[in-house]
Amino acid sequence: MFEHVAADARMAVTAALEEARHRGDRRIGTEHLLLGVLHARELDPLGTLGLDLTRARAALDALDLAALAAVGIDVRGVERAPVPLSPKRTPFTSAARTTLRRAVGVARQQGGRRIRPAHLLLAILECAPPDPAAEVFRELAVDRAAVRTRLRPHAA
Repeated sequence: MFEHVAADARMAVTAALEEARHRGDRRIGTEHLLLGVLHARELDPLGTLGLDLTRARAALDALDLAALAAVGIDVRGVERAPVPLSPKRTPFTSAARTTLRRAVGVARQQGGRRIRPAHLLLAILECAPPDPAAEVFRELAVDRAAVRTRLRPHAA
């Protein structure tokens, strides 16, 4: 699949891996793909999505805190232990794999031969709650239809 990924989209997936490591996660999920896409300069994330990397990270942190609080765990003020780097390749969650396959379909549907960051973002926009990326969109009141409209010129 990655032979169909353009260099800028590869950089977004690499950024997703770094975001997963930064957050202490052992797998790359849709939320990491979203954060990775926010690194893509060609998309103008603030103009396209109305959010930036800092706001998206903060929303994910808030969602994590709320999920832990729901089961009676309060981690405010607790320092997160660093996750040691593994020599193994970091796996994708099943939702992230599905999103990557969906990005291939989006690229083909629009006549593209290579996946661009806009195709990744269009695929991520299709995620439904309780998917973490969908929850970030909900938390930050992202208008998915408006984003799709703004992405059309980038995805072609």
